[in-house]
Amino acid sequence: MLEVDGAQHSGSGTLVRTSVAIAALLGEALRLINIRAKRNPPGLRPQHLRAVQAVAELCGGTLEGAAVGAEWLIFRPGQTIRPGAYRWDIGTAGSTTMLALTVLPVIAFAGGPGTESRLTIEGGLFQDFAPSPFHTQEVLLPLLARLGLEARLRIVRPGYVPAGDGIIELTVRSVHGPLRPMALPSHHGGVQTIRAISLASHLASRRVAERMAESFQAALKQRGLRAYVEIVNDTSAAQPGAALAAFAYTKRDCILGADRAGEVRRSAESIGRDVARLLLADLDSGASVDRFTADQLILYAALADGTSDYTVPEVTDHVQSNLWLIEHLLGPRGARVELQDRRIRITGIGYRGRSG
Repeated sequence: MLEVDGAQHSGSGTLVRTSVAIAALLGEALRLINIRAKRNPPGLRPQHLRAVQAVAELCGGTLEGAAVGAEWLIFRPGQTIRPGAYRWDIGTAGSTTMLALTVLPVIAFAGGPGTESRLTIEGGLFQDFAPSPFHTQEVLLPLLARLGLEARLRIVRPGYVPAGDGIIELTVRSVHGPLRPMALPSHHGGVQTIRAISLASHLASRRVAERMAESFQAALKQRGLRAYVEIVNDTSAAQPGAALAAFAYTKRDCILGADRAGEVRRSAESIGRDVARLLLADLDSGASVDRFTADQLILYAALADGTSDYTVPEVTDHVQSNLWLIEHLLGPRGARVELQDRRIRITGIGYRGRSG
C-alpha cells in the first residue's frame, strides 16, 4: 500500500488530490494520513471529499474513512478506469476547477485511444486560492495539448462565493500512448500579445467588467504594453460576482496567465491592477510558465516518456509539495526530479495506462 503523510511540505489539499490521482493511475491502494494538517481547519473539506469520491467513481474504487473533516483515508482503486459521461455536484461554492484538475489525469487514460469523456461539475468557479476556469481553458489545457492530452473546458454558468451554483463542462479525449515530454525555453523571450477576459454577473449597471478592463489596461500602458480585453456581462449566475483573467503569449511560444476573482469590498479597479501586477511580475522573472501552471504541469511531466523542463517565476510551496510527491510515489518507477534555482527538470515514467 502506498502511504502519503499529508503534513509534508505545504500540508495542503494538493497532496490529497494528486496522490489519489496517482494511486488510481497505478491501480495501487493508498493510505493518506494527516490530511491538510497545515490548514485551518485541517482534514477534508467538501470540495476535497468530492474530488476523492469522483476519482473513486472513475475507477470503481472504494474509500474508507473519507468524510468532511477526516484526517485520514484509505483508497483502493478498482481494476478499470471507465470513460463516459459523469456529473458531480460539490454542493457548496467549492472549486469546480479543482475537482476537474483532480480527475483530468485519470480520465485521460480511460478507454481506448480517442475515446471521449464528458464531465459536468457544479459548484463555485471563481474564488481565491483555487484555479480559475479561464486559466485552465486558456493556459493549462493548450500546454497539455503539446504533450498529447486533448481536453476542452466550457463555462456553462458562472458561480461565485457563497452561492456557488456554477457549472463547468470538461471534455477529454483519451490519450494514445504515453504523453510527450515538454521542454520550454529557459526564458520566454518577450511579450508578443496580451489578451484578457473581464467577466461580471448582474453588475452591468455598475460597469464592473468595463472598469476592471480599463484599470488593467491602464496598468499595462504604464509599461508600454497593450491588451485586447473581451468584456462579458453575464445574467445567468445565481448571484452577482466578477473575475478578470489575462494571458500573455510570448515570442518563444510560451503562455503565461494571471487572474483575480471579485470579492465584497474588492473594487473593480483593484482587481484590474492586481491582475496586471501578477502577470507583469511573472513576465519580469523571465519564466517560461506562470506561478499557477508551475505546479500543475508536474504530474503530467512525471507521466510523460522523456524529460520535461521549464523555468518557474518562483519556487512555491505547491511546487515543492508536488515535486516531493512525485519522487515519493513515482520515484520507485523511474521518475526523477531536479530543481536548480528556478529551473525544473522531470524525467517521466512513460506511463501507458493500467495495462502499459
